[in-house]
Amino acid sequence: MKQEHVTEAIAWNAPDADHPARRAALASMAAVIGGRKDAWLALFAPDALVEDPVGPSFLDPSGDGHRGTDAISAFWDNFISTIAGFRFTIADSFANGPCCANVATITTTMPDGSTMTIDCVLIYTVNEEGLIRSLRAHWEPDRAMATIARS
Repeated sequence: MKQEHVTEAIAWNAPDADHPARRAALASMAAVIGGRKDAWLALFAPDALVEDPVGPSFLDPSGDGHRGTDAISAFWDNFISTIAGFRFTIADSFANGPCCANVATITTTMPDGSTMTIDCVLIYTVNEEGLIRSLRAHWEPDRAMATIARS
């Protein structure tokens, strides 16, 4: 079943059957859009891992990701909080086992009004309590940087 759900900054054009990892993904997006760091951090298990993007990049030179509350909090402070606005468009969503993989486009707006488009696959894995154990964002930084449009 494919339904379209639109909020001010999430366009959900994908299957939406209830699933714990899909609920966590939606809550994560909503917290990021709202700039609600504490709400976002509360979605993660204490030993969770965030890889955004997966592998070495300018956001994570070692490619080891950000593990645990302190590291994930620092990731928010150093990167997420520097973006003025987010828009998520979910084209497809696959939920099975403890995971949900969303095919997404994230449009970010920088403080100077410029935008960047990130085509990605976001994989959320949750534990038995529905807390995020891992968030793996598969995207190519060079490809995203090539989309920067100045306002």
